[in-house]
Amino acid sequence: METSKFDIADYLDSNEMIAEYLNAVLEEGDDTEIVTAIGHIAKAIGMTKIAEETGMSRPSLYKALSEGAKPQFSTIMKVLKAVGGQIHINPLIT
Repeated sequence: METSKFDIADYLDSNEMIAEYLNAVLEEGDDTEIVTAIGHIAKAIGMTKIAEETGMSRPSLYKALSEGAKPQFSTIMKVLKAVGGQIHINPLIT
């Protein structure tokens, strides 16, 4: 029996799933996990499409969204816009 490596990008097949995944990571993850999650989403949608929409090259995107990368905030915002996402701020309930 052959097993394949789990890839979350294979399951990010709708805007709802993408939003649910990213919101979960934003709530619980640190900055590295958030960048990695955005990379998974970009991969699920297609790096070529994201590159076209952001005006960035595919290699630049892969580098910016790889594990351990520290992309500029403007890069994150461009990619979020390209994947159809946006940031909302809700007050914390204390």
